[in-house]
Amino acid sequence: MQTKAVEADARYPKRRIAILDSHMAYIEAGQGDPIVFLHGNPTSSYLWRNIIPWVEPLGRCIAPDLIGMGDSGRLLPSGPDRYRLAEQRAFLDALLEALAVRERVTLVLHDWGSVLGFDWANRHRDAIRGIAYMEAVVRPVTRADLGEDTMPMFEALRSPEGERLILGQNMYVEEALPRTVLRTLGEREMDAYRAPFREPGEGRRAMLTLCREVPFDGTPREVWDTEAAYAAWLPGTSFPKLFVNAEPGAFLTGDKRAFCRSWPNQEEVTVPGLHFLQEDSPGEIGAALAAWIARLPMA
Repeated sequence: MQTKAVEADARYPKRRIAILDSHMAYIEAGQGDPIVFLHGNPTSSYLWRNIIPWVEPLGRCIAPDLIGMGDSGRLLPSGPDRYRLAEQRAFLDALLEALAVRERVTLVLHDWGSVLGFDWANRHRDAIRGIAYMEAVVRPVTRADLGEDTMPMFEALRSPEGERLILGQNMYVEEALPRTVLRTLGEREMDAYRAPFREPGEGRRAMLTLCREVPFDGTPREVWDTEAAYAAWLPGTSFPKLFVNAEPGAFLTGDKRAFCRSWPNQEEVTVPGLHFLQEDSPGEIGAALAAWIARLPMA
């Protein structure tokens, strides 16, 4: 499969728009039907920098920074109740409405962006043209899904230790991110991921909140119910899907992988990668995504 070199620098200028009581940053490139790229924790639209160029000729590519992440605004007052699913959903909904993303929408989803994207699709069913996803949350997870190696970290982050690890030490950027990329990220790449969270404290709150929102024991109930709702809906949908499978992968493996492979009207491509596979296989992902989008029905 054709590849392109990994670039460390962001390729597109950020735009900013007032949303609710803050602002959100996003990149936009191309024209036509909307193709919305949603990142997860602890990244930003920077994650898609080497994939969007493949897709830009095929539509209006929009890649937001989730609220509290990237160059989007931080919420005041901050604290443990900010950046939860309901607030993330409200900001994303308002942004997509402000950008007139209402019909013939293709979603490209990863990590927490998949929770928000699958949920948006479930609530806007007539707007969906297709969904591509990778290392996504396809159903609620259990302790067994997270595994013996991962559970202690999530339990620590739910405790008061979470403030020290994330707000103080920036552990999710400095350790968890590079550990789930096959190759070694360069210093310019790490600096781009560090940039939004350089200062210790509440500016890093969104990362910690999203870690605590993972409903591995059924709570938070709102997140569990949201994931259960779209997990019940997706197996009965007929719109086109593209599953970008990471090999060996890190999260979307085992029973979860088997579950999403049963979804109808779905193509699958396997690329090398762990969790942040966009950093390992951007050319392979971009080429597969562009070919799939080019085959989507026009009407």
